[in-house]
Amino acid sequence: MPHGTWNPQTIKRFIESFPTSTNVVRVETDVGEGFLKPLGNPEGPHVLACELVGTLLADWLGIPTLETAIISIGDGDEIPLACGRLADPGPAFISKAEQGLAWGGDSTTLENLLNKNDLARLVVLDTWIRNCDRYRPEPDVRINRDNVFLIWASAPTPGLVLNAIDHTHAFTCGRELTRTLSSIDKIQDEMVYGCFPEFRPLLTADEIGLAVDRLQRMDRALAEGLVQRIPREWQVEDEVRTAWVRLISERAGFVARHLEAWIWPEGGGNAG
Repeated sequence: MPHGTWNPQTIKRFIESFPTSTNVVRVETDVGEGFLKPLGNPEGPHVLACELVGTLLADWLGIPTLETAIISIGDGDEIPLACGRLADPGPAFISKAEQGLAWGGDSTTLENLLNKNDLARLVVLDTWIRNCDRYRPEPDVRINRDNVFLIWASAPTPGLVLNAIDHTHAFTCGRELTRTLSSIDKIQDEMVYGCFPEFRPLLTADEIGLAVDRLQRMDRALAEGLVQRIPREWQVEDEVRTAWVRLISERAGFVARHLEAWIWPEGGGNAG
């Protein structure tokens, strides 16, 4: 998984369930607490695949992410979901519980982030993976500041660090994954996702350029390696994986060529 040494093997105790779209559950594992997204959630197995791939791409792009893992739920594990049923056995996505908070929408907090340069990378990521669940502009506006997650850091400098979380609604906006992932309208979607109005004054052409330079290094082989990490139990068929690889690799190049002009159509960009 993306990084770190957090590698839970067993679920020791159910703590709390939440009525989110994927019915997230807080559990205690053999290496501490985590937030679990299991099979049997109301939105199906494909959102777990989107969460995994989106998190891997965020990490590849250089944005801090939570430590995550795939953990197996056994037949004997009884994990109640908010919808009233139990989680299904099989591989589940889990992220390590961290002390942090959701961004409240104020510009001052963003200006004081220890990694405010990663705001540019987050916009690049969300546009690349068509993530409708942080900020999607008109005509169908969606604003979800809860998915701008800030973690308290104590060393080497105390402060808040932006983390990329929750990519269940990337790529398809929560819908089923199909072969149409690689359709030309999705590869060449010109919408800029994730660019909250409060982000714009803090975006610079230099930082967008650095993220775009990294994006240009994504190719089919890299994308295939990430997509193949999806557990078979999450029901993403081979033809869909092939389409997904094409979307990731070809859209990377398309976004890299055009993103700066989409953000600053008048030209110039903010000063670095």
